[in-house]
Amino acid sequence: MTKDDHQKTAIIVGAGVGGVATAARLAKAGFKVTVFEKNDFTGGRCSLLHHNGYRFDQGPSLLLLPHLFREAFHDLGTSLEAEGVELMKCEPNYNLWFSDGESFELSTDVSRMKEEVEKWEGKDGFERYLGFLQEAHRHYELSVTHVLKRNFTSLLSMARPSFLRHLLELHPFESIYSRASKYFWTERLRRVFTFGSMYMGMSPFDAPGTYSLLQYTELAEGIWYPKGGFHSVISALVRVGERYGVTYRLSTPVSSITLSPNNCNATGVTLTSRESLSADVVIINADLVYAYNNLLPPTSTATSLKRRPASCSSISFYWAMDRQIPELSTHNIFLADHYRESFDSIFKHQLIPSQPSFYVNVPSRIDPTAAPDMKDSIVVLVPVGHLLSEQEGAGIDIHTKQDWDTMVSSARSTVFSTIESRTGCPNLRSHLVHEIVNTPQTWQDGFNLDKGAILGLSHSFFNVLSFRPKTKHPAIEGLYFVGASTHPGTGVPICLAGSKVTSEQVLAGMGMGVLWAEKGGEKKNGKGEVKEIDKVHVLPLFSWFHIVVMVVVVVVGVLLAKGFLRDDRDERLEAV
Repeated sequence: MTKDDHQKTAIIVGAGVGGVATAARLAKAGFKVTVFEKNDFTGGRCSLLHHNGYRFDQGPSLLLLPHLFREAFHDLGTSLEAEGVELMKCEPNYNLWFSDGESFELSTDVSRMKEEVEKWEGKDGFERYLGFLQEAHRHYELSVTHVLKRNFTSLLSMARPSFLRHLLELHPFESIYSRASKYFWTERLRRVFTFGSMYMGMSPFDAPGTYSLLQYTELAEGIWYPKGGFHSVISALVRVGERYGVTYRLSTPVSSITLSPNNCNATGVTLTSRESLSADVVIINADLVYAYNNLLPPTSTATSLKRRPASCSSISFYWAMDRQIPELSTHNIFLADHYRESFDSIFKHQLIPSQPSFYVNVPSRIDPTAAPDMKDSIVVLVPVGHLLSEQEGAGIDIHTKQDWDTMVSSARSTVFSTIESRTGCPNLRSHLVHEIVNTPQTWQDGFNLDKGAILGLSHSFFNVLSFRPKTKHPAIEGLYFVGASTHPGTGVPICLAGSKVTSEQVLAGMGMGVLWAEKGGEKKNGKGEVKEIDKVHVLPLFSWFHIVVMVVVVVVGVLLAKGFLRDDRDERLEAV
């Protein structure tokens, strides 16, 4: 074996979903991969909390875009089913609760949606709902094809004809709320179909219209929950990676990325224990802004990243209840009366609204293993502003403005009273037996999230595509990024897609080919040929009736052009 033929090595910093998926992909491609994780568990925010038989998803609690999960496992030569991951469909998707005592049930069941929409906007309302789905479908399909599966390495990437010709169809310069308002004419339904922007850490009044794709995937593909908790998906990816030879070193923080003497090449990492390890490539799955400012030498780029708009944070409650709460379904949304003002409080003032919108998840409703028998585990996510930086807090007593102890107490009281008044559930707080809380500060301390922003950098137009921090460091060779704050963006399925983009970029940089399994799905017979019944037939585009009409129109047109019909008409006029 020559020097150039030695096994390539890769170090991955962080064992979030992007890190473990990239580790498995590179190991399958022949790399010797080592993953370093500061915590004693994998998954990052996509991890579990436990207490006396109660189980809580610390971060994500609903699985969207299931095909991206299936694709990731297929690329690795396996499947969700083969790895013991069971996905359970949540039906309904959500129950949305309003302060006037009304509720709205979102579902993949078209007949149910017809009934719900027509209740508020009549027969025409359902037709407009189908128009909204059609537009959101285009956003979804175009985004998957031209954004999630492509890299944007420079501004020229946005000039690709295949992308540019669809840009306006994605409505990136209009907000989700403004696009939804074209289809839904009541304020109630405008709120029902725009609250999902919270998953991107953005206000629906600021989030690009493109992100209606989130509502589309929920309504067309459904919301799913992995049995045993969302971390079961991460555990499966870890096992797959370990079969390919990945080594995981947990409770092993990295203090810095090791660079060559001229600072132009990444050569490995140095641990907080002062141990140094070398590798051909380093992939950072830690929070990108944190990494630029703490793991790499100071630069103007690192400073500018701190000034970029960040997503929101959350106060998250994890409640162990001494009985089941039947009034709550698996996924519940409680919307604020002052809808726009509540988002302004979060995203413009970095506070908690006096009456917040919030999300309640009851994992034990769909997966009884999440709680002891006849009891419930409840997760409450209250979106709040992120931690203020020194610049954002200039002239303000940050500790007074962001008094998290007071804000947690206020949020807890508001959540209990809101659930009780809107669902009719009596004395909910009296059934709480144990509570765990996450705040922006604990998110920052536990996961090195800059400003405690749980979804990384904002997803406004000038923070996505070619404007988002690149998957490859612009000045340091052999240094790559994967995760929420690099392309393509935040969310578990999006980070999975990002792991493929980054992995392929690493392989291309090393002159190695992609080794993913060929995508299946065509209906073929035993000889590997497409069955006759499954062949796509474009023609006929028109029925015989349309063809006859067109022939008549053409004949009449020709006769008129030659003057035959005009001459006959003139003769009749002269006779008169």
